[in-house]
Amino acid sequence: MTPTTFRRAFGRAVGRPLGAALLLCAFTAQAADLTVSAAASLTNAFKELGPVFEAQNPGTSVVFNFAASDALLAQIAKGAPVDVFASADQDAMDRADAQKLLAAGSRRNFVANTLVMIVPSDSARALKALPDLQKPEVKRVAIGNPASVPVGRYTKGSLEAARLWAAVEPKAVNAQSVRQALDYVARGEVEAGFVYATDAAIMKDKVKVVAAVPTETSITYPIASITTAPNPDAARKFLDFVVTPAAQTVLARYGFGKP
Repeated sequence: MTPTTFRRAFGRAVGRPLGAALLLCAFTAQAADLTVSAAASLTNAFKELGPVFEAQNPGTSVVFNFAASDALLAQIAKGAPVDVFASADQDAMDRADAQKLLAAGSRRNFVANTLVMIVPSDSARALKALPDLQKPEVKRVAIGNPASVPVGRYTKGSLEAARLWAAVEPKAVNAQSVRQALDYVARGEVEAGFVYATDAAIMKDKVKVVAAVPTETSITYPIASITTAPNPDAARKFLDFVVTPAAQTVLARYGFGKP
């Protein structure tokens, strides 16, 4: 199986039940030199960085697996052959560390993000701040599931701090990743939603940011290699690569800040 075929098959497996994805990983692991499981919000930036890393490391093919951080952690914990894990929050990485899944000394923060409230680009509703979500015309709000999606945890924390969670929770449409929350808003299926600023930026024609949302803790993304990494040398090189000036320039172009 070629690396290109593997990428397509792996991408399809991510949308299947976890068991099917793990079986596919186990069946095709040898076809990939480096497997990177990364938070969904990193999709566009990492897809651009992949070929750059491959060019700098001839003979190494990078395969990306994008999903919500908690889903990726569950795959890794069940034995998926992953070399590198990049999470959208510290909580998921802390749990990976507690389960002894991370290679000692490999964890580091490499980018930062911000939380924003968005509405469909053609929305005529006057939604400009968090309290506006209490208005009766707002019936559905896309929120990453706080139990399994980092952006949902940030959102719930911010709404709790603003004493609005009790009012917004009944309107919540739980998304399984930040990209799903973005899609709900882009398609006009909800009146508002919460995503990262980097996600809103890739759909400027379909969504608009109405408010930046303060979070109790800064949104920083940790990355680490996995203890059972099939290719630990390539994993180490990728971790070093994402903090280089060239890689950071690409990440900044997609809206990511320095941690």
